[in-house]
Amino acid sequence: MRMFSVVALRLFFTGLVVCSTIQNGLGRERGPRVEVFCPAPPIAVKLAEQRVLVYELHITNFEVVPLTLKRVEIFADAEKKEPLKVWEGDVLSAAMMEIGSNMGMAGSMETRSTGSSQTIDPGRRAVVFMWVALRLDARLPNSLRHRMVFVGGEPEKAAGSASESTLEDFPVPVSHDSALLLGLPFDGGVWLAGSAPANDSDHRRSLMAIDGHVHDAQRFAIDWMKVGPNGDSHHGTSQNEDFWGYGEPVLAVADGEITQVVDGIPENTPRVLPQPVTLDNIAGNYVILRIAANRYVTYAHLQTGSIKVRLGDHVARGTVIARLGNTGQATAPHLHFQVTDANSVLQSEGVPFIFAKFTDLGPGSDYELDKHQSIPRTDSIPGKDEVVEFTAAKK
Repeated sequence: MRMFSVVALRLFFTGLVVCSTIQNGLGRERGPRVEVFCPAPPIAVKLAEQRVLVYELHITNFEVVPLTLKRVEIFADAEKKEPLKVWEGDVLSAAMMEIGSNMGMAGSMETRSTGSSQTIDPGRRAVVFMWVALRLDARLPNSLRHRMVFVGGEPEKAAGSASESTLEDFPVPVSHDSALLLGLPFDGGVWLAGSAPANDSDHRRSLMAIDGHVHDAQRFAIDWMKVGPNGDSHHGTSQNEDFWGYGEPVLAVADGEITQVVDGIPENTPRVLPQPVTLDNIAGNYVILRIAANRYVTYAHLQTGSIKVRLGDHVARGTVIARLGNTGQATAPHLHFQVTDANSVLQSEGVPFIFAKFTDLGPGSDYELDKHQSIPRTDSIPGKDEVVEFTAAKK
């Protein structure tokens, strides 16, 4: 009887502890009913006079009411004193895109800007395209932590702070891999880095949903167009030969192995897309070159019949791979160039790369032959729509 009483007493106090713990747990605010994930950890890359961390936050609303993402605060590691960045208002709005219900060409997601609203309807997903710039001398964090403040209900009725809920400390690991140092894809010349890295470039926003997964293979892609002696990319637009870059030799940017080759897709007429654009022809004629473990270089829209390598070939840096063309989803001759983590044009994640040396001649919109900036860049990637000059290799 005494033993039973002792056991019963212990169970009684244990129950009190458990009940107390549950009550304390119930006292904690649940926070917003959202799923947040980051598809790929960012790798720092030098762009002009800063280092940038580029990644995405996919946010799905599991509430029965709309949620408005009011503010995102980004912290380095576990620091909580001062955020690295605070995104709200127009800055946050410009970085958000809502996933549409229709699929576009070749299975690409039709994403649309949420405009002046950061509202995510119930059951819908939005993507926040993150672009965190750091000083060159700043310490690279091991992780980025995010505090996200949401407001529930219809936006016009949810202005009060009482409806706010906060997701604390959502972590994103920062990769300490280095951006690959590449050789030049051309033997010198002046080139426009079309849709090169920027948080609002077309490549940056090109999410692709294929076989049950979403990828951003073009996260750091560049469309290279040669600038000629008239200060423009062309001296007419009726035929491919009117473009200065058409037929330009395209070079291996590193030693590597050829892992994919597609040829035989006909050349486009300038300003005319092939119909229909599909997964099989979107890249036109292309070559993929493996240059390191989990690092693949794609050269797309190549000239028909110009590819000089075969599957399995081992090539040296500087080897001519093909010639610049106008095939696939292209309206003018250019080279689509990207580095990814898998052997696929689209089913992979884009990773950054750098060139040892080039001269930044300023934005293409302002470029004039006799009037432009001239800034040497080292170990950097070009920015969106910059005109850059590469020095030809010594013979």
